[in-house]
Amino acid sequence: MNRLAVVAATLLLVACGGRETPDDQGLHNDIQQSTSGAEVTFDATVSTDPVQNGDHEVFEVKTTTGESLEIDHNTSLAQNVPLHKGDAVVVHGQLYIDPGPRYGVHCTHAHTSSGCPNPGWIEYNTNYYE
Repeated sequence: MNRLAVVAATLLLVACGGRETPDDQGLHNDIQQSTSGAEVTFDATVSTDPVQNGDHEVFEVKTTTGESLEIDHNTSLAQNVPLHKGDAVVVHGQLYIDPGPRYGVHCTHAHTSSGCPNPGWIEYNTNYYE
């Protein structure tokens, strides 16, 4: 039975691509410390229906630790996420802090660049949009 559990866990890890697990408190700490550019993974609830702004799908989320963030998902590099207000998501990307301060996450796509050196993604309804 123990061997079966190890095989099942390995298959799950491979199927999920070994993705990062949410660290909601880590995101909260990065925001408190103004760590713009930090790679973050967190749980959130969609606060606004997404709108298309140029080649980005933009929407607001509320984290489990109470922060509101803007998500800038580049739809020229990743598939559109069929979200609606109230949906639960997991987001992996790069934290940015604009004047105000206004917090957001971008680089939620697998295609990397000098501005987005780490692949990102959005998990919604057991699907990954990257």
